[in-house]
Amino acid sequence: MIFVSLFITFFEIGLFGFGGGYGMLSLIQHETVEAHHWLSTSEFTDIVAISQMTPGPIGINSATYCGYTAIHNAGYGHLVSILGSATATFALVLPSLILMILISKMFMKYMNTSLVQSIFTGLRPAVVGLLAAATLLLCNTENFSTPIENPWQFGISCALFVATAFGTGYLKINPIRMICYAAFAGLLLLY
Repeated sequence: MIFVSLFITFFEIGLFGFGGGYGMLSLIQHETVEAHHWLSTSEFTDIVAISQMTPGPIGINSATYCGYTAIHNAGYGHLVSILGSATATFALVLPSLILMILISKMFMKYMNTSLVQSIFTGLRPAVVGLLAAATLLLCNTENFSTPIENPWQFGISCALFVATAFGTGYLKINPIRMICYAAFAGLLLLY
């Protein structure tokens, strides 16, 4: 039964997850942590971190890891959990595959019409909102600690957040370099 729920949940996320993988993160978090209680907030935060570090789209990576963890947390073994990974990943990708096949020819024909342009004009702010929600979702105690609980870690985390945003946004430093710099700083300052 959990496989059917997993498939339906990730199919819906794939169907309504506009804005790519980062836009899907808030939907994935809501469904897996809050609605179905398949994962804890800490597990989801770890999954997002792993999904960012591994090659491939973050939405698909997150679905793969969430599927595995959900089945594993339900008490199944590792081999069955791999089937959970495959189920969640396939369900997330399936709506995009179907929609792209159906609309690819129509889009090329109608993409310059005012109706289609109006639809995209309405979707753009929604995508930005989903990306902002994903950012705010990750600004939690698992990633930053709190000033009361661990002021040193909180200060270092906030400084790394600001430095990374400034470095990639203003100084145009390669994001991969910034990730390496932040990992090195975290190793030096928080270990």
